[in-house]
Amino acid sequence: MSQSLLFEIGAEELPSSFIDAALESMPKLLGDALTAARIGHGTINAYGTPRRLALHVAGVAEGQTNLDEEVVGPPEGAAYKDGVPTRAASAFAEKLGISLAEIVVKEFQASGRQKAGRFLTGRRTEGGKDSLAILGPLLERLVTAIPFRKSMRWGAGEATFGRPVQWLVALLGDNLIPMTFAGLVSGRHTRGHRFLAPESFEILHADAYVDRLRAAKVLVSRQEREEVMLALVEAAAKAHAADYDRFPALVEENASLVEWPHIVVGSYEERFLELPASVIRSVARGHQKYFCIQTSDDVLKPLYVAVVNTAENPENVVRGNNRVMRARLSDARFFVQEDRKVRMDDRLAKLEGIVFHARLGTVHAKVVRMERLVGLLAEALNFTPGERSEALRATHLCKADLVSLMVGEFPELQGHMGRAYALAQGETQAVADAVRDHYKPLGAADGPADSAVSAAVALADRLDTLAGCLGVGLIPSGAADPFALRRACLSLQRTLLERTFDARFAGLSLDAMFGAAYDGFEDVKLEMDRAATLARWAEFSKERLRGILSAKASNAAADAVLSGSSVVGGSVGPAAAYPVYAALKAEVLDGLVQTKAPWLEHARTVAKRLSGIAKDAAPVLHGAGEFTSDSDKAIVGLVHGIDELTQSLVSREAISRAYASAGELATTVDRIFTETLVNDPNDALTAKRLALLSYGAAALQRLGDFTRLG
Repeated sequence: MSQSLLFEIGAEELPSSFIDAALESMPKLLGDALTAARIGHGTINAYGTPRRLALHVAGVAEGQTNLDEEVVGPPEGAAYKDGVPTRAASAFAEKLGISLAEIVVKEFQASGRQKAGRFLTGRRTEGGKDSLAILGPLLERLVTAIPFRKSMRWGAGEATFGRPVQWLVALLGDNLIPMTFAGLVSGRHTRGHRFLAPESFEILHADAYVDRLRAAKVLVSRQEREEVMLALVEAAAKAHAADYDRFPALVEENASLVEWPHIVVGSYEERFLELPASVIRSVARGHQKYFCIQTSDDVLKPLYVAVVNTAENPENVVRGNNRVMRARLSDARFFVQEDRKVRMDDRLAKLEGIVFHARLGTVHAKVVRMERLVGLLAEALNFTPGERSEALRATHLCKADLVSLMVGEFPELQGHMGRAYALAQGETQAVADAVRDHYKPLGAADGPADSAVSAAVALADRLDTLAGCLGVGLIPSGAADPFALRRACLSLQRTLLERTFDARFAGLSLDAMFGAAYDGFEDVKLEMDRAATLARWAEFSKERLRGILSAKASNAAADAVLSGSSVVGGSVGPAAAYPVYAALKAEVLDGLVQTKAPWLEHARTVAKRLSGIAKDAAPVLHGAGEFTSDSDKAIVGLVHGIDELTQSLVSREAISRAYASAGELATTVDRIFTETLVNDPNDALTAKRLALLSYGAAALQRLGDFTRLG
């Protein structure tokens, strides 16, 4: 029989970031602890509000499972000397609670962490104990394992937690689980909302927890609390024929700041609407955690919604909020007015005072390199004269707002302020948008730059950063990536992958443009030469793209495609240099793998044979007239066919046709390999045949390395 487990830690108000981190870690901590304790259990749910963290576990077994396992001990050579047991043998027996006679010596093969050789073994058995006796100490250890960015110590004790703990509830069904922490003893009593239901009350059964807290004006489920909160915010926005700021971090933080959401609607003077909408949103979000009321990203109403923990005296709350909001907006208005007195072009010299990297120079030097690179990108992308001009102008201005007063106060507004100031001084919409959007994507949930002009500036920014940082040896290691090089590389690839509607970007070689970016550092002493840096880039970008393609297709398809090559515009390069075409090939190939296309096994076999031939023979595309046998002429026809079909794999249709032809090639060549001695030392045509097959191997690589599918 099983019962539900409830464990609640009542505390003084926890910061929202503490709650989010705890909710993420607690289910795994408890699940691992129950498994290690051999206590079966069902679903684990974590709950959290500013005043409490809680866990509810369904189906907790009433007792541990019995233990009966074989344990491997010391090597035979260390356990016996001249046939007499040593201290190592007796210690092993004592550890398991068995006699020396019960020890068995076994021969093991090397496997995982097990070394090869003869080792002592014995059986460890242990009867299961009642869960109620195990759970108390287990929960005590759990409290100390919950991670917090900073922990506090209070009173005379040595216990630490995110905030001082006020009460503990621990129940298995309707039974109390005895435990202690920080001088507190577990009980059944919890507390409701601090203002709306402050009285202490009992939880009689673990399964009654969520409903009982709801009756006491506490929504312990974060999801339920967020849904209730957003319904209130949305209703307030609709009452003014508008929408609300849906910034995810704002939603998450507000949901973790209250136990029972209420809202109040505040306002500010319309004169503040002359400020860019991004400024007002930043003030509302960053300092006050308010939701702006808006009709679009650029058009706000002079209203905001504040989420509060109680509905008492809402008029006083609104008056206080309005006063603070007005003061913040007044400061922002002053900064913006001062910034607008200086043209963006006149700010560029000040970028000499901002160091991009100690070995790579200033931000001003970076902008100069970016302008050169954008010119090359415009040429490679066949930009119109208008697009080229706008891209160069946007690049020239894209970092100017870094030395503005407003970005100094609100760093998160970089780009946004540049766009606002660009529009104010008469720049075109495309230029202004590119100044803002060249930072995109800002994260996994954000999309890349929308326009071709913005995308070109974004590409130049990332390429310059990557080329310089990799050139001076700044390779991310583990979690350390201070210049966000992984994110920069992923942003490059996503910018191309999510612009499939613009064929110009699909045909852009990231490897070629990376090389061009490296060449822009001619006045900087880099640690690595051009070839070594490009080789490092090739591996680095391949690993990032493998992750993207594995999510779109599968690991096997991604590995096969990225181990191959691509032909674009008559030039052969690594598949990772053209992310769009690599993604198309991976998706088509994965479809063939999922449907178990019968020719794939032939393709694997042939690819292995051809890869061996390719190592010893230089590829040459010989003609049919140079051979006499029918089998050789058949190979000529197939190799010429696959070569032609893989010369321009720039559409799903072309890729699908090429894979179909590869199936015919693989099946036929596999048969020829079986029936014919292709490497006959007595045949005068063997060298030409091997050279032709080597060329076929290279052509097949344009579709991928089929050996990676095995």
